Amino acid sequence: MSVGVSAPLVESAPAKVNLTLRVLGHRSDGYHEIESLVAFAEFGDRLSFAPGGGLTLTINGPTAAKAGETDGNLVLKAAREMAARRSGLTLGAFRLDKRLPVAAGLGGGSADAGAALRLIARANGLTRDDPRLYAVARAIGADVPVCLDSRSRIMRGIGDILSEPLTLPALHAVLVNPGVAVATKEVFAGWASAPAPSSATELTAISNLSTREELLEFLGAQSNDLERPAIALAPVIADVLSALAALPGCRLARMSGSGATCFGLFATVTAAQKAAKLLRGKFPHWWIRATVLG
Repeated sequence: MSVGVSAPLVESAPAKVNLTLRVLGHRSDGYHEIESLVAFAEFGDRLSFAPGGGLTLTINGPTAAKAGETDGNLVLKAAREMAARRSGLTLGAFRLDKRLPVAAGLGGGSADAGAALRLIARANGLTRDDPRLYAVARAIGADVPVCLDSRSRIMRGIGDILSEPLTLPALHAVLVNPGVAVATKEVFAGWASAPAPSSATELTAISNLSTREELLEFLGAQSNDLERPAIALAPVIADVLSALAALPGCRLARMSGSGATCFGLFATVTAAQKAAKLLRGKFPHWWIRATVLG
């Protein structure tokens, strides 16, 4: 190891799953008002950081080929934005193990940026609640603030207004992506329904649900308003939802975020693992992971 370079620090960048997603209206600045209950998976990308030296990023892993140009990666954007807000910031070499599919509705890039900010904070003796971290998160992406600490919350506004962290019963899930990417901007452009009444009261009541059964029943009464426009752009999403719903023990099948990843919820970890195995046998080219959401 070269002089001045410390041992690498490591952070996980878990997948963000939108358990619900309501589109409440179109804003004058081109964005949409949303309300979404989000949870985080045990599975995700992995980011390491060797403090010291120039700012660099190396990307490898099973989905690295689709991660786009390195210079435009949100990890580097987060580091550069943070450096602009704190003089003398120690930077260094990032290494991203990319495991999540790209443009998939799982907030992969935002999760990576959140992990980068946590690593920079650790390397520079900053607390997790340093306001500059949140300022950077808001500046680089709507999903980055919620990914900064990767805890279940209700997101509102364009994703920048967050509830206090929620303690949800663990949900056993199967995540499925059929290998297609859908652009978030295009999916939102396809949303043409009249704005729905705010469900703020309903989602706030989620904190009163103490059991997995209560949570599953609650989620079954909710929706993702972006499923229809996403399916119009990528009809295979409907195939994924049908395949998940047909699995033994599936309690709920829904798309996450703007797609194309969908999730199925199951009562037990064994049921989720068996379902994932069965689905891989039928659709070997799909990205399929059994995981726990919480």
